[in-house]
Amino acid sequence: MTQLTDAVEVVVTSDRPLDAALTLSPHQRGPADPTHRRTADGAIWRVSRPASGPATYRITQADRHTVRVQAWGSGAAEFLEGVDALLGTDDDADDFTPEHPKLVEAHRRFPHLRLGRTNRVMEALIPAILEQRVHGKDAFAAWRRLLTIFGERPPGPAPEGMRVPLTADQWRRMPSWEFHLANVDPARAKTIVRCAQVADRLEQASAFTRAAASARLRAVPGVGIWTAAEVSQRAFGDADALSVGDYHLAAVVGWSLLGEPIDDARMVDYLAPLSPHRYRAVRLLQVSGQAVKPKFGPRTAVADHRWH
Repeated sequence: MTQLTDAVEVVVTSDRPLDAALTLSPHQRGPADPTHRRTADGAIWRVSRPASGPATYRITQADRHTVRVQAWGSGAAEFLEGVDALLGTDDDADDFTPEHPKLVEAHRRFPHLRLGRTNRVMEALIPAILEQRVHGKDAFAAWRRLLTIFGERPPGPAPEGMRVPLTADQWRRMPSWEFHLANVDPARAKTIVRCAQVADRLEQASAFTRAAASARLRAVPGVGIWTAAEVSQRAFGDADALSVGDYHLAAVVGWSLLGEPIDDARMVDYLAPLSPHRYRAVRLLQVSGQAVKPKFGPRTAVADHRWH
């Protein structure tokens, strides 16, 4: 039986409604993510690596205004210092005033949607790089394989199979053949190594302005506007970080809000009046079930780089 003693614990309360599962869902990289589990009792388990060391944390929610967080490991105290930000308690949507009926209705139905932030750049950046230009299931498989093989077991009573995110040094020293066996092509592998080499400078971006943080990330060759946005959404809680260049997003926005497909340029133009809440609008479409994209033709094949 899982023992939950010896944990450091805090209770987060908010006058505005909270939904921990909804807020944390963008951080899960596939159904078998080694850093994220949802157990039968409804608890959310996650593993992180703050500067002070690994931390396992368990989140349960008693009601819409109360969240209990338990943490284990040498990084537990540091992690708990940022738990309010993780749960989005300071996320401010008061000036979000959409006009499209779908967004108005989604905003009304999901007042508990919060955009939290981890302030952990590399933990968001590496999975985003793995997801560049490939199917999600391929990227999730690579993330799962690399962490399962090279990640350490987390502290505390974490569910079986969970792993601590790798250190920057581990990513920097990752043998090229291990990336190959994980079906990660050389371009993505080289980008991961380059990022790991300047990880300290990238982590500093959590204290920057939105524009400066994106610029710092994009200064690394191989990190473009899409990858920077994916990191900004998760690490910085950036409500305006629009994933321009995403394979599906422009079409989803177009079909959902205009009834027709659009390209990236038109999506940026159409969503401009919603700034600084463009990502919030996308999330509302997703969580409300209002996101629409008709399927035409077969999916592209999953590329296998292991035998080339």
